[in-house]
Amino acid sequence: RYFFPSPQDGSPCKRLVLYLRWMIRPADGIDLGLWEKIPASKLIVPLDTHIYSFAQKFRLSRYKNANWKVAHDVTAFLKTIDPEDPVRFDFPICHYGMEMGW
Repeated sequence: RYFFPSPQDGSPCKRLVLYLRWMIRPADGIDLGLWEKIPASKLIVPLDTHIYSFAQKFRLSRYKNANWKVAHDVTAFLKTIDPEDPVRFDFPICHYGMEMGW
């Protein structure tokens, strides 16, 4: 249960969605791209503290806790920029948050 939390419990399931990102997105030096039959458009952003802070600063979600619904809202926003691969933005957002200290 510790390694496989459930979105039904409110968890953003960061480890699971990060693993899926690595396996599904095309190989690019970060992602492995081993599961080519699953489209990247189906992925959910791996929600960490930096991406959650980004969501709060830019009002991408109405939820006050880092949970599955926030991950879904952030993904929906990123799909407006790139519907085919919305998760490609999580790495730069996360690292920008680290540099900014949020």
